[in-house]
Amino acid sequence: MIEKNPVHGASASSLELTACDREPIHIPGSIQSYGHLLILDRDLLVKGVASSEPGLAEIAPDTPLKAILGGKFADLPLGDMEFGTGAQAIQSLQAFEKHWDVLAYLSGPYVMLELVPASDSGQLDAKFLSRMQTLDSMLERSASLSDLYRNAAEAFRQLTGHARVLVYRFIEGDAGVVVGESRAANSDSFMNHHFPASDIPVQARALYVRNRIRVIADAQSPVQPITGEDPGIATVDLSDSMLRSVSPIHLRYLGNMGVRSSASMSIVQDGMLWGLIACHDPEPRNLSVVTRLACVSLAENLSRQIRLREETLLYRERIRLRSAEDAIMAKLGPEEDLPVFFANAAPVLADLVGATGFAAIQGTEVFTHGECPPPQDLRAIADKLRETAAARPYATSRLGVDQPGLTIRQDIASGVLAATMSTEIPTVLIWLRAEELQMLTWAGNPHKDVTLKPGAELEPRVSFEAWSEQVRGRSRTWSAGEIEAAGRLVRLLLEARSSLRIRRLNAELSLVIRENESLLRQKDFLLKEVNHRVQNSLSLVGSFLRLQARGAQPDVRAQLEEAQGRLTAVSLVHRRLYQDDRAEIVDLSIYLDDLLRDMRSSLDARWRTLIEGEFAPILVSADAAVTIGLLANEIVANAIKYAYLGEPGPISITLATWRDGFRLQVTDRGVGSDGTVQGTGFGTRMIEALASQLGGTISVEENNPGLRVSIFGPI
Repeated sequence: MIEKNPVHGASASSLELTACDREPIHIPGSIQSYGHLLILDRDLLVKGVASSEPGLAEIAPDTPLKAILGGKFADLPLGDMEFGTGAQAIQSLQAFEKHWDVLAYLSGPYVMLELVPASDSGQLDAKFLSRMQTLDSMLERSASLSDLYRNAAEAFRQLTGHARVLVYRFIEGDAGVVVGESRAANSDSFMNHHFPASDIPVQARALYVRNRIRVIADAQSPVQPITGEDPGIATVDLSDSMLRSVSPIHLRYLGNMGVRSSASMSIVQDGMLWGLIACHDPEPRNLSVVTRLACVSLAENLSRQIRLREETLLYRERIRLRSAEDAIMAKLGPEEDLPVFFANAAPVLADLVGATGFAAIQGTEVFTHGECPPPQDLRAIADKLRETAAARPYATSRLGVDQPGLTIRQDIASGVLAATMSTEIPTVLIWLRAEELQMLTWAGNPHKDVTLKPGAELEPRVSFEAWSEQVRGRSRTWSAGEIEAAGRLVRLLLEARSSLRIRRLNAELSLVIRENESLLRQKDFLLKEVNHRVQNSLSLVGSFLRLQARGAQPDVRAQLEEAQGRLTAVSLVHRRLYQDDRAEIVDLSIYLDDLLRDMRSSLDARWRTLIEGEFAPILVSADAAVTIGLLANEIVANAIKYAYLGEPGPISITLATWRDGFRLQVTDRGVGSDGTVQGTGFGTRMIEALASQLGGTISVEENNPGLRVSIFGPI
């Protein structure tokens, strides 16, 4: 065991991660040897083969599919398939003295057929379905999340027969931790062990989202190369393949781990990889297509059960915090004296979020309770975070890393939750959490240096023996409910304080209040006048654009119509700002709903029922709302023009929170693309510029069929 700070040197691990991330694992040029692969063109003529059986390996190029194996493929129902949804089981057949399941999928210009050994039990029957129902019930009866993870591991071990099954969850920094395990008596335990992010590279995580199950039947078995004269055969994409061969690096990784066969099932939530079910066995072990599909179904049920329990825990925490907030507000007396309030309520304020210390800083005055740094350090924290914590609470569990300019004792202030009250002299409320020495157990030393010479082949980790490190400078993480409670408490205190002041001043300053009301009426009149003039100006510009579009050429008219859409997005924000109480904040859900409604009204009637939106309430600044609205307008406009080649088709727009920011997604089920946003050069540049202005990122992925364009940005 050694002691480490939260930030470690990246010499070895970052090199491993970079090298692994560049490996093209989706185009290995070979398959695992337990199955067979036929690559056909769209006329079902053979262009490539991967097989050791003479009946397939010796097929001449351009042989019709129906002529292979004495016509066994003659009745293949390829015309009934919905291509673009991954590999689909379409037929069973007898060949080479075995039963095979035939799977089909598209890869570029090719139709891919895979033969995978069928289950010995034959057809799916009531006994198997009853067994699946029992396993599903095992998950549903779990009493807690830890119990759910443990039961899930046991259910998958019963279903697959592997010696060890791990429930693996991704955490901060894309590292992973084993949260559930079921194993045979002679298998090593990895329960609660951490694995570095380099063990599952970026492109592998993307494939786990696209192809929800990965089976390695025998890591020691030789691969079967893909042969064929067609130029595209050498780089054919096997992302959707059940038989795709394995990276040599990963094979050595499994060998170092003592694993000969493995299976991995994806746990996906909202299109993102939450974790994996990892199955290991020291002996060769394959899974039939029926069992693989059952594993995917069970993993989807597990994902739903995890979400349900996480949402239940958050709901219970919110109820507890609301009760604590009521107790705190009860201590606010008839006077607005904050020092008196903090003196009375400090213990309850600290207990509200499980803090070891609480401080309130107002100007030069400092009020403390519990374990707190010296006043000068508290003032330094307040000065650093005052503006950051004004719009929304600021939270960190590693102050020394996230705020390196602050030299604060980590043993009493590793975690900080701060919120600013906009009083006459801003008051910064600071909750503190002491350092909690964390003993992390890794499956092997993740910091061990490796020597990478130029041109040398990357080698995986050799040791998976339990390796422990003591992590310092971290506190217990603040939960989403606790951060919400801090922000809500500040608002309640401000509202209560304002209410007290209004009641006390009402009797003494009635005349002043009447004068203020008169001024407010004048201000409201001026605001209405300004709003009226701005809306008139925007309407005038819109009318001018429509007038110009009437006699313009089609391409110019299209550009003018796009400009009208952008103008509408800006106009809606202005209207929303005028209607809301807080002129600097916009509720994105209301704004995007209005924008979508206006967009529908301007389209052909056939489109109006096909464009759907689902928006979570997220508060952002007015500038960010304009940018996000323009982004949504541009991406939806692109989808309308290009997704269905000008014809109507379903388009979905969603807005949701993601980690500490938001995710805006526009999906269609159209023709798809090469992974880029379609449209004019100007539109594409505008989308990229707007995303950069937000400080966000763009992700364009195949929706199978169609595209899914995602914008991730901070709130």
